Amino acid sequence: MSHRNRIEVIHGVNLDQLGRRDPELYGALTFDELQFRIESYANDLDLQVRFFQTNHEGALVEHLHTLEGLTDAIVINPGAWTHYSWAIRDALEICGLPAVEVHLSDVQAREEFRRVSVIADLCVATIKGKGVEGYRDALARCKSELEAAA
Repeated sequence: MSHRNRIEVIHGVNLDQLGRRDPELYGALTFDELQFRIESYANDLDLQVRFFQTNHEGALVEHLHTLEGLTDAIVINPGAWTHYSWAIRDALEICGLPAVEVHLSDVQAREEFRRVSVIADLCVATIKGKGVEGYRDALARCKSELEAAA
């Protein structure tokens, strides 16, 4: 079997505004710095990453529809769409790839509406509240899922 190490890192709504958002919740890294760190983590784990970010729900749905054959697993932070986007949930289900949900902040310790994830049951893990380090954990979980399936 071929070496499966391609990870799609998907950032949803408002994540491109990191560095401008509340640093107490989201850290001080800019979006570009976040992606650089994720790429560094991926290199350490012998993973290849591609990035996608959008503030348009339909664009994220359509992107999920295109991933078959292009990637082996997904790390996804849908942002606020986590809590209510049944369209993204359905597209993730259609995609059928192993996925890890990640959030920079601890959504369980925040507002009531943020404690709901409509994608959690489709994901092999949810990592929250670890800031940028959560992405390292998410990549490592993807790697272990791919190795177990090989």
